Amino acid sequence: MTGPFPAFWAAANQPERDDAYDNTKAVADSATLIAERNAAAASFRAAHAGHLDLAFGETEREAWDLYPGRDPQAPCLVFIHGGYWQRNRRQDFAHLAEGALAMGWSFACNGYTLAPEASLTRIAWQVHAALDWLSAHGPAHGIAGPLLASGWSAGGHLAALALEHPAVTAGLAISGIFELAPIRETNLNTALKLTDTEVETLSPIRRPVTHKPLAVAYGSTELPELRRQSRDFHATRAQAHAPGPLIPVPGADHFRILDTLRLPSGTLLRAAAGLLD
Repeated sequence: MTGPFPAFWAAANQPERDDAYDNTKAVADSATLIAERNAAAASFRAAHAGHLDLAFGETEREAWDLYPGRDPQAPCLVFIHGGYWQRNRRQDFAHLAEGALAMGWSFACNGYTLAPEASLTRIAWQVHAALDWLSAHGPAHGIAGPLLASGWSAGGHLAALALEHPAVTAGLAISGIFELAPIRETNLNTALKLTDTEVETLSPIRRPVTHKPLAVAYGSTELPELRRQSRDFHATRAQAHAPGPLIPVPGADHFRILDTLRLPSGTLLRAAAGLLD
């Protein structure tokens, strides 16, 4: 483990620090990939309109989109979207349900208020409120099995925090941020305005270790900082004998890694199933 900051950080200028976490800049065709993702999600969501926009809070973003499987008692893959806590919507990831449904699972995607309208403290609270709602009301919508909390990018951070929720059985954190200190020193903090308390209490790597299974995954071609964050977080958990693998996905960048969750034979979907064995 390397501590909160990488070795180059102290000598880095502001653009270098910003670039260290700029996933869209790092992936040359990211705009095309995002457009394709959003189109696939819109098509899938339109074809599965039975359990959408189910409010767990007061705002439009505080809602669930549920895709129940054939068996209400089957596991449910909860997916928390990314976007550095300030971009994207739950609706733009609906198509990731394809693999879970093909495997016989259910799939659920929750929203949350974005920064700067919401602080990271409020966002984390909303995710827990969403899980409260799903554990209470999921059975009425055909979802009554174990919950596996997954998330990508900022959602990977939120999934790691969600592992502490009593309704969650296991977790899958994909390309996540687990130490917030560097984020506060990039342009991402313009919207987030992270406080000392938030860095200390909302960095999963600093929290008491939760001994539920958690797979930590990243793409082998992702930015070095994303790879470092995942490796350090997994090492911290391993030192505490907390279960769950570290999964470097060969050849995957920050956006293409989600293909391995969408496909029934994908690396990450198979890893999720393995957490409940």
